[in-house]
Amino acid sequence: MLRPLRIAVQFLTRIPVPPVDTVTSDETGQSILWYPLVGLMIGGLLVALWLVSDSVSPLLRAALILAVWVLVTGALHLDGLADSADAWLGGLGDRERTLAIMKDPYSGPGAVTTLIVVLIVKFAVLDTLVAEGQWMALVMAPLLGRTALPFLFLTTPYVRPGGLGAVLASHLPQRSAVLILSVIALGMILVLGRRGLWLLVASTVLFVAIRRVMMQRIGGTTGDTAGALVELVELTALLLLI
Repeated sequence: MLRPLRIAVQFLTRIPVPPVDTVTSDETGQSILWYPLVGLMIGGLLVALWLVSDSVSPLLRAALILAVWVLVTGALHLDGLADSADAWLGGLGDRERTLAIMKDPYSGPGAVTTLIVVLIVKFAVLDTLVAEGQWMALVMAPLLGRTALPFLFLTTPYVRPGGLGAVLASHLPQRSAVLILSVIALGMILVLGRRGLWLLVASTVLFVAIRRVMMQRIGGTTGDTAGALVELVELTALLLLI
């Protein structure tokens, strides 16, 4: 397996792959190009689970799919969503206070409430999708969520110098990222037709809205806000695909 792909899999999932030692900054930047493929891998696992659990009730299948979804990602993006929720509520509009709260390892009521609401809604949507046999949504949501990340790092400054996100942003091959994003957009339209087009439009509108909020509050993005973006794009995609 290519080293940047292995780096991407190691970072975004708990899927066991041969470890990559002595990672260079260029390889770290290149790994973000593989994030959409990692999203497809996650979607493939969810579809496989959907297929092998066809003998159980839709409610239980939805619960199993959601549990595996959280486990295979190590709750990485949920953690970012929780930290962002706490920071936005407790930051009181102040940039430095917001950034400080995001670094705090403890979760406040805003984080807990946000996670509960998002997981309940995602579970309800999965129950509906499973009952209707719409397995394609299990592929599209993880794909779109991780496709949003190279788009984010292409367009938005990273505000914590010296962090992993700073390396990703500064070493991301921009032309390759634009090409990959274009191919994914075209592929979604070819596969899903009008539904794919509306999904792209809605995801882009959501991305622009979330990015604007990031820029207004902290002047860019962090790892936590990137994780929050993934979760919100996934949830929106699921809702649109019902």
